[in-house]
Amino acid sequence: MALARNRRRERTVDYWPGFVDALSTLLISIMFLLTVFVVGQFILSREITGRDEVLNRLNSQINELTQLLALEKGSNQDLQDSVANLQASLATAEGDRSRLQALLNAGSGGQDAAQKRIGAMTQELDEQKQVSERALSQVELLNQQIAALRSQIAAVEAALQASEEKDRVSQTKIADLGSRLNVALAARVQELNRYRSDFFGRLREILSDRENIRIVGDRFVFQSEVLFPSGGADLNPDGQTEMAKLAAALLDLAKEIPPEINWVLRVDGHTDNVPLAGTGRYRDNWELSSERAISVVKFLIGQGVPADRLVAAGFGEFQPIAPGDTPDARATNRRIELKLTEK
Repeated sequence: MALARNRRRERTVDYWPGFVDALSTLLISIMFLLTVFVVGQFILSREITGRDEVLNRLNSQINELTQLLALEKGSNQDLQDSVANLQASLATAEGDRSRLQALLNAGSGGQDAAQKRIGAMTQELDEQKQVSERALSQVELLNQQIAALRSQIAAVEAALQASEEKDRVSQTKIADLGSRLNVALAARVQELNRYRSDFFGRLREILSDRENIRIVGDRFVFQSEVLFPSGGADLNPDGQTEMAKLAAALLDLAKEIPPEINWVLRVDGHTDNVPLAGTGRYRDNWELSSERAISVVKFLIGQGVPADRLVAAGFGEFQPIAPGDTPDARATNRRIELKLTEK
């Protein structure tokens, strides 16, 4: 029985290991195919995604190109309109040029003048531009100066307002001082008039025997013939005698006049209206009258009269006291006048 059973086993074939091997091989093949499929699917999906991105970029570029094309079409239309306008303007300009050419041909003689006029106008325009630029710079400078002046004016106004109060106080003092000064000046004038009257009184006593010496208003008048030769400015002997008397009287009076009175004796020279020939020592009556006054002043200084108390002036023939051209009128106008006055 046992032998029979073993023989049966030997005759029975074991298919399971082969089946397992075949199934494993099939399973590995399927897994390989799945892996290949998954890898291919992944690669394909990446390719599809890249192509979608490329496609999106292409679509955006197409949209941009479409917009640019629309803009170009609009610009092209504008350019066409502009070209049409330019052609119309060109046609008009051609017509104008033809007319101008005709006018230029008809008036070719005035072309040079027109060119010169254009050049002159261009130069004038350039000058006006330069003047305008200088004016603008000056305006800017003036604005700066005005701003500075405004600040200074503000400061001055503040100082002025501060000083107005002081001024109100000082005005009362000034008015009081002015009234007192006027009183003092009036007293000084009255005092000088008194000494002038004394001086003229003494001169009357000293020179009373001369007909050519007289008093006119506040002046003591010597006729030139008493003091000078005709046409000369040097004191003659009689003139020196009379001026010596005058100097003595003046020195006596100077001792009596208070030192606070600032007095002077003014010596005025006058001539007649006969013009000088100009060939002698003096060119005209101005020089002759001035030299005569200076000659009297120098003589008085030589007699001891202080120089700071003497004034010499020449008036020529332009201050006459006797009108007319008669010999007597001319003789009256030829004179030396003495006036005691303040400096």
